[in-house]
Amino acid sequence: MLHTNPAFDRIGEENAFAVLARATALAHQGRDIINLGIGQPDFHTPEHIVEAAVKALRDGHHGYTPATGILPAREAVARRTLLTTGVEVSPDNIMILPGGKPTMYAAIVMFGEPGAEILYPDPGFPIYRSMIEFTGAKPVPVPVREENGFAFSAEETLSLITPKTRLLILNSPANPTGGVTPRDEIEKLVAGLARFPDVAIMSDEIYDVMTYDGEEATSLLKFPEIHDRLIVLNGWSKTWAMTGWRLGWSIWPDQLYDKVRKLAVNCWSCVNAPAQFAGIAAIDGPQDDVEKMMHAFDARRQLVVEGLNGLEGISCRTPKGAFYAFPNISQTGWKAKKLASALLEEAGVALIGGPDFGILGEGYIRLSYANSEENILRAIDRIAEFLSQAGQASPNLSK
Repeated sequence: MLHTNPAFDRIGEENAFAVLARATALAHQGRDIINLGIGQPDFHTPEHIVEAAVKALRDGHHGYTPATGILPAREAVARRTLLTTGVEVSPDNIMILPGGKPTMYAAIVMFGEPGAEILYPDPGFPIYRSMIEFTGAKPVPVPVREENGFAFSAEETLSLITPKTRLLILNSPANPTGGVTPRDEIEKLVAGLARFPDVAIMSDEIYDVMTYDGEEATSLLKFPEIHDRLIVLNGWSKTWAMTGWRLGWSIWPDQLYDKVRKLAVNCWSCVNAPAQFAGIAAIDGPQDDVEKMMHAFDARRQLVVEGLNGLEGISCRTPKGAFYAFPNISQTGWKAKKLASALLEEAGVALIGGPDFGILGEGYIRLSYANSEENILRAIDRIAEFLSQAGQASPNLSK
């Protein structure tokens, strides 16, 4: 019998990929599946970005790159950060990584160990808790409540910090809820964190440009008083429809930068060169395609909210960011994961059950509106028909 590290038995998963696999399998069987499960823009990467990668390959950029990323890519991120936040960041504090998850992994393993506590949003991206449990640290959920507009509460967050707290993870605009935490709430949090100078912060800002209705994402970079313990996660996947390129960046304080550089050397060596040149083109090139994508998401968002609120037993707050809706399905009588599974298997609509995003996710499902308006309307019709037929068959079917 092979004796593996018990930590590997504690690793969770991102169930969106399991749902994607099942939806794909059903489609291969000839089923018509509408996928509103995966968090991936349904737009192609803009052509000028693709061409930059092709040119890099033709120019001979085939070898290793620095573990921290090529300097032109880090300089591009610094320019973009100044443009979007008004904060000047040195390229020497920027890491180019293969996606957003390596930053989560690096930050959590850096601070997580048995006896430590790490705070994370719940409902939230499932990899946060998974990696916390992997390290042996205690995961402490920070509630993200519907009645608070799916924003975190500064007061509640601060109340959860103990002498064992090593890291606080924040996410706004948020996955899976689409919530955007207002600046005044973030200001309260930052002011309160002055009482806890030994707590590091990781701010996941991957959806920073994806806001609606005049809302603005507030970067934690705007608060210099926490710069010496702040890690900011961002990347190319969502903004420029580059999920498959596996390209992200993060900003690290001086005292942590060399630690993450050494982790990169040990884990992934470097990010491939052509992708980094594509990333430069994304930042420095025209943003027309980004604007078109956001206009499309906004129109779909309104369709989704109107359609879901027209279904019996379902209510949906209007999301202010990202491209997800997180409707409340508690009045349908269904458990969330059972409903999501039934909708996929019987109605051909792929969604994600709220508990896949945390212990506070029961009573909700996540719907990604990264799909066409036509498919969104078809999906809502199918959900309505399914709920109607299930209710006629047995009102207590799921209880």
